[in-house]
Amino acid sequence: MSDEVRQIEDGTVSRREFTLEAALAILAGCVITVSDACSKNSTPAPTPPPTDINGTISSNHNHAALVTGAQISAGAAVTLNIQGTAAHPHTVALAQADLQTLRNRQPVTRESSSDQSNTFGLHSHSVTFTPA
Repeated sequence: MSDEVRQIEDGTVSRREFTLEAALAILAGCVITVSDACSKNSTPAPTPPPTDINGTISSNHNHAALVTGAQISAGAAVTLNIQGTAAHPHTVALAQADLQTLRNRQPVTRESSSDQSNTFGLHSHSVTFTPA
């Protein structure tokens, strides 16, 4: 009687057979996807349009900064009013290069205008726009 027949009859399995069966069991749960990543016919995934980005304002006391997706897409320099519900104004200027940086999903930090406040005196804020 062969070793295989004896192993089946007495319920023993060789180390080699066990390893093979274990590997097959693991692979049974896997899905293998083969893609043609180097094909000349591959088209890059479309870049999603820019979305609105809320700025994070240092030493904030009720200011709010928002650059819209439309402003980022347009790419023209823009000056934002960041007064929010504060009792005094500030503005933040974003150049064309800043908007391109945001379009490339990289953060931009700019200093606001220096403005007078009865409570805080003459001061400015650092404003950071971080794309998601």
